[in-house]
Amino acid sequence: MDSDLAKLDREIINNDVYNHLAERWYEAQDDPIALLRNQHKLELPWILEEIRRNIGYRAEILDMGCGGGFLSNDLALAGHSVTGIDLSTSSLKVAEKYDRTRTVRYMQGDIYQVPFPRESFDVVAAMDVLEHVSEPSKVIAEATRVLRPGGLFFFNTFNKNPLSWLIVIKGMEWFVKNTPKDNHVYSLFIDPDKLRDWMDDVGLELMTLRGIRPVFAQKAFFQLLRSGVVPKDFRFKFTKYPLIAYTGYAKKMREH
Repeated sequence: MDSDLAKLDREIINNDVYNHLAERWYEAQDDPIALLRNQHKLELPWILEEIRRNIGYRAEILDMGCGGGFLSNDLALAGHSVTGIDLSTSSLKVAEKYDRTRTVRYMQGDIYQVPFPRESFDVVAAMDVLEHVSEPSKVIAEATRVLRPGGLFFFNTFNKNPLSWLIVIKGMEWFVKNTPKDNHVYSLFIDPDKLRDWMDDVGLELMTLRGIRPVFAQKAFFQLLRSGVVPKDFRFKFTKYPLIAYTGYAKKMREH
Protein backbone atom coordinates (compact mmCIF):
# COMPACT_ATOMS: atom_id res chain seq x y z
CA MET A 1 0.00 0.00 0.00
CA ASP A 2 2.93 2.35 0.65
CA SER A 3 4.05 4.47 -2.26
CA ASP A 4 7.73 5.00 -3.01
CA LEU A 5 7.41 8.48 -1.53
CA ALA A 6 5.97 7.14 1.73
CA LYS A 7 8.91 4.76 1.97
CA LEU A 8 11.30 7.65 1.36
CA ASP A 9 9.64 9.65 4.12
CA ARG A 10 10.42 6.91 6.64
CA GLU A 11 14.10 7.12 5.70
CA ILE A 12 14.18 10.85 6.43
CA ILE A 13 11.98 11.32 9.49
CA ASN A 14 10.97 9.08 12.37
CA ASN A 15 7.28 8.65 11.54
CA ASP A 16 7.45 5.15 13.00
CA VAL A 17 7.19 6.62 16.49
CA TYR A 18 3.42 7.03 15.99
CA ASN A 19 3.06 3.27 15.59
CA HIS A 20 4.08 2.79 19.22
CA LEU A 21 2.06 5.45 21.03
CA ALA A 22 -1.07 3.32 21.58
CA GLU A 23 -3.04 4.82 24.52
CA ARG A 24 -0.31 7.43 24.95
CA TRP A 25 -1.95 9.34 22.10
CA TYR A 26 -4.57 10.41 24.64
CA GLU A 27 -2.93 9.83 28.01
CA ALA A 28 0.79 10.67 27.94
CA GLN A 29 2.00 13.95 29.41
CA ASP A 30 5.71 12.99 29.28
CA ASP A 31 5.82 13.04 25.50
CA PRO A 32 5.66 15.60 22.65
CA ILE A 33 2.22 14.19 21.76
CA ALA A 34 0.85 16.07 24.78
CA LEU A 35 1.84 19.35 23.13
CA LEU A 36 0.00 18.31 19.98
CA ARG A 37 -3.14 17.57 22.00
CA ASN A 38 -3.06 20.97 23.65
CA GLN A 39 -2.38 22.78 20.40
CA HIS A 40 -5.41 21.01 18.94
CA LYS A 41 -7.58 22.51 21.70
CA LEU A 42 -6.73 25.98 20.41
CA GLU A 43 -7.21 25.18 16.74
CA LEU A 44 -10.47 23.21 16.91
CA PRO A 45 -12.93 26.09 17.62
CA TRP A 46 -11.39 28.16 14.84
CA ILE A 47 -11.57 25.25 12.35
CA LEU A 48 -15.20 24.54 13.25
CA GLU A 49 -16.14 28.20 12.84
CA GLU A 50 -14.50 28.51 9.42
CA ILE A 51 -16.22 25.33 8.22
CA ARG A 52 -19.58 26.60 9.50
CA ARG A 53 -19.07 30.00 7.88
CA ASN A 54 -17.89 28.69 4.49
CA ILE A 55 -19.58 25.29 4.14
CA GLY A 56 -22.27 24.86 6.79
CA TYR A 57 -23.06 22.73 9.80
CA ARG A 58 -22.56 19.42 8.02
CA ALA A 59 -19.58 18.92 5.75
CA GLU A 60 -17.89 15.90 4.25
CA ILE A 61 -14.33 16.02 5.58
CA LEU A 62 -11.12 14.12 4.88
CA ASP A 63 -8.47 14.16 7.62
CA MET A 64 -5.15 13.29 5.94
CA GLY A 65 -2.61 11.74 8.29
CA CYS A 66 -5.25 11.58 11.02
CA GLY A 67 -3.01 9.81 13.54
CA GLY A 68 -4.83 9.08 16.79
CA GLY A 69 -7.94 10.93 15.65
CA PHE A 70 -7.85 14.16 17.66
CA LEU A 71 -9.31 16.23 14.82
CA SER A 72 -11.43 13.55 13.17
CA ASN A 73 -13.25 12.61 16.35
CA ASP A 74 -13.96 16.19 17.38
CA LEU A 75 -15.23 17.09 13.91
CA ALA A 76 -17.57 14.10 14.07
CA LEU A 77 -18.80 15.21 17.50
CA ALA A 78 -19.69 18.55 15.90
CA GLY A 79 -21.92 16.73 13.41
CA HIS A 80 -19.70 16.43 10.35
CA SER A 81 -19.20 13.36 8.17
CA VAL A 82 -15.53 12.47 8.60
CA THR A 83 -13.05 10.11 6.98
CA GLY A 84 -9.61 9.70 8.55
CA ILE A 85 -6.72 8.17 6.62
CA ASP A 86 -3.28 7.19 7.93
CA LEU A 87 -0.58 4.60 7.26
CA SER A 88 -0.31 3.61 10.94
CA THR A 89 -2.74 0.79 11.74
CA SER A 90 -2.07 1.08 15.48
CA SER A 91 -2.92 4.80 15.42
CA LEU A 92 -6.11 4.08 13.52
CA LYS A 93 -7.17 1.53 16.15
CA VAL A 94 -6.72 4.12 18.89
CA ALA A 95 -8.58 6.76 16.86
CA GLU A 96 -11.48 4.38 16.35
CA LYS A 97 -11.57 3.50 20.05
CA TYR A 98 -11.88 7.17 21.03
CA ASP A 99 -14.54 7.98 18.42
CA ARG A 100 -17.54 8.55 20.69
CA THR A 101 -19.88 9.01 17.72
CA ARG A 102 -18.90 5.68 16.10
CA THR A 103 -19.37 7.45 12.76
CA VAL A 104 -15.83 8.27 11.61
CA ARG A 105 -14.67 6.12 8.71
CA TYR A 106 -11.05 5.24 9.47
CA MET A 107 -8.94 3.77 6.68
CA GLN A 108 -5.32 2.78 6.24
CA GLY A 109 -3.93 4.61 3.27
CA ASP A 110 -1.20 6.72 1.73
CA ILE A 111 -1.85 10.46 1.72
CA TYR A 112 0.07 10.77 -1.55
CA GLN A 113 -2.59 8.56 -3.20
CA VAL A 114 -5.90 8.69 -1.34
CA PRO A 115 -8.48 6.17 -2.59
CA PHE A 116 -11.20 8.65 -3.49
CA PRO A 117 -12.42 10.18 -6.75
CA ARG A 118 -12.11 13.84 -7.65
CA GLU A 119 -14.28 16.32 -5.76
CA SER A 120 -15.31 13.92 -2.98
CA PHE A 121 -14.99 16.28 0.01
CA ASP A 122 -15.99 19.74 1.18
CA VAL A 123 -12.98 19.99 3.50
CA VAL A 124 -9.54 18.38 3.60
CA ALA A 125 -7.24 18.79 6.60
CA ALA A 126 -3.51 18.14 6.79
CA MET A 127 -2.74 19.27 10.31
CA ASP A 128 0.80 18.65 11.56
CA VAL A 129 1.40 16.50 8.50
CA LEU A 130 3.29 18.50 5.87
CA GLU A 131 6.52 18.57 7.91
CA HIS A 132 6.45 14.76 8.03
CA VAL A 133 6.60 14.17 4.27
CA SER A 134 9.38 14.61 1.73
CA GLU A 135 7.08 15.94 -1.01
CA PRO A 136 4.47 18.19 0.65
CA SER A 137 3.54 19.77 -2.69
CA LYS A 138 2.27 16.38 -3.86
CA VAL A 139 0.17 15.97 -0.72
CA ILE A 140 -1.33 19.41 -1.31
CA ALA A 141 -2.07 18.51 -4.94
CA GLU A 142 -3.78 15.29 -3.83
CA ALA A 143 -5.83 17.18 -1.24
CA THR A 144 -6.91 19.62 -3.94
CA ARG A 145 -7.85 16.81 -6.31
CA VAL A 146 -10.43 15.40 -3.88
CA LEU A 147 -11.76 18.83 -2.85
CA ARG A 148 -14.97 20.15 -4.36
CA PRO A 149 -14.92 23.66 -5.89
CA GLY A 150 -15.14 26.14 -3.03
CA GLY A 151 -13.86 23.51 -0.61
CA LEU A 152 -11.40 24.28 2.18
CA PHE A 153 -7.89 22.96 2.78
CA PHE A 154 -6.68 23.33 6.40
CA PHE A 155 -3.01 22.99 7.33
CA ASN A 156 -0.56 23.41 10.17
CA THR A 157 3.22 23.15 9.87
CA PHE A 158 6.54 24.76 10.88
CA ASN A 159 8.33 27.72 9.37
CA LYS A 160 11.91 27.21 8.21
CA ASN A 161 14.24 29.52 10.12
CA PRO A 162 16.78 29.36 12.98
CA LEU A 163 14.15 30.20 15.60
CA SER A 164 11.89 27.31 14.64
CA TRP A 165 14.91 24.97 14.60
CA LEU A 166 15.89 26.10 18.09
CA ILE A 167 12.41 25.84 19.64
CA VAL A 168 10.82 22.95 17.78
CA ILE A 169 13.81 20.63 17.40
CA LYS A 170 16.36 21.52 20.07
CA GLY A 171 13.81 22.75 22.61
CA MET A 172 11.90 19.49 22.35
CA GLU A 173 15.08 17.45 22.73
CA TRP A 174 16.24 19.45 25.75
CA PHE A 175 13.01 19.93 27.66
CA VAL A 176 10.34 17.36 26.71
CA LYS A 177 10.74 13.82 28.02
CA ASN A 178 10.64 10.92 25.58
CA THR A 179 11.25 13.07 22.51
CA PRO A 180 12.42 10.52 19.92
CA LYS A 181 15.34 11.03 17.59
CA ASP A 182 14.29 12.75 14.35
CA ASN A 183 10.85 13.55 15.75
CA HIS A 184 11.14 16.58 13.46
CA VAL A 185 13.71 17.22 10.73
CA TYR A 186 14.65 20.78 9.82
CA SER A 187 15.01 20.09 6.09
CA LEU A 188 11.26 19.31 5.99
CA PHE A 189 10.18 22.62 7.54
CA ILE A 190 8.39 24.89 5.06
CA ASP A 191 8.71 28.59 4.32
CA PRO A 192 5.18 30.10 4.15
CA ASP A 193 5.89 31.72 0.77
CA LYS A 194 6.82 28.34 -0.68
CA LEU A 195 3.63 26.84 0.70
CA ARG A 196 1.62 29.65 -0.84
CA ASP A 197 3.26 29.01 -4.24
CA TRP A 198 2.45 25.29 -4.06
CA MET A 199 -1.18 26.04 -3.28
CA ASP A 200 -1.45 28.58 -6.06
CA ASP A 201 -0.03 26.05 -8.51
CA VAL A 202 -2.95 23.68 -7.90
CA GLY A 203 -5.75 26.23 -7.74
CA LEU A 204 -5.92 26.92 -4.02
CA GLU A 205 -6.25 30.51 -2.82
CA LEU A 206 -4.80 31.17 0.63
CA MET A 207 -7.50 32.77 2.79
CA THR A 208 -5.92 32.85 6.26
CA LEU A 209 -2.42 32.28 7.61
CA ARG A 210 -1.29 33.04 11.13
CA GLY A 211 1.34 31.97 13.58
CA ILE A 212 0.82 29.63 16.49
CA ARG A 213 3.15 29.23 19.46
CA PRO A 214 3.19 28.31 23.14
CA VAL A 215 2.21 30.95 25.66
CA PHE A 216 5.60 31.61 27.23
CA ALA A 217 4.27 33.68 30.14
CA GLN A 218 2.35 30.86 31.78
CA LYS A 219 3.09 28.75 34.83
CA ALA A 220 2.72 25.56 32.80
CA PHE A 221 5.56 26.62 30.49
CA PHE A 222 8.05 26.88 33.36
CA GLN A 223 6.75 23.64 34.85
CA LEU A 224 7.54 21.95 31.53
CA LEU A 225 11.07 23.37 31.51
CA ARG A 226 11.71 22.08 35.03
CA SER A 227 10.11 18.64 34.77
CA GLY A 228 10.07 17.61 31.12
CA VAL A 229 6.37 16.82 31.55
CA VAL A 230 3.67 18.79 29.72
CA PRO A 231 1.05 20.11 32.19
CA LYS A 232 -2.53 19.47 31.16
CA ASP A 233 -3.27 23.21 31.20
CA PHE A 234 -0.36 24.09 28.87
CA ARG A 235 -1.67 26.71 26.43
CA PHE A 236 -0.91 27.86 22.90
CA LYS A 237 -1.89 31.11 21.21
CA PHE A 238 -2.37 32.47 17.71
CA THR A 239 0.02 35.20 16.59
CA LYS A 240 0.13 37.69 13.76
CA TYR A 241 3.47 36.49 12.43
CA PRO A 242 4.28 32.86 11.51
CA LEU A 243 7.71 32.82 13.13
CA ILE A 244 7.68 29.28 14.54
CA ALA A 245 4.61 27.26 13.59
CA TYR A 246 1.74 28.49 11.47
CA THR A 247 -1.74 27.41 10.52
CA GLY A 248 -4.36 28.50 8.05
CA TYR A 249 -6.68 27.46 5.29
CA ALA A 250 -7.07 27.88 1.54
CA LYS A 251 -10.08 27.63 -0.75
CA LYS A 252 -10.25 25.67 -4.00
CA MET A 253 -10.91 28.25 -6.68
CA ARG A 254 -10.15 26.37 -9.87
CA GLU A 255 -9.14 23.02 -11.33
CA HIS A 256 -5.43 22.43 -11.83
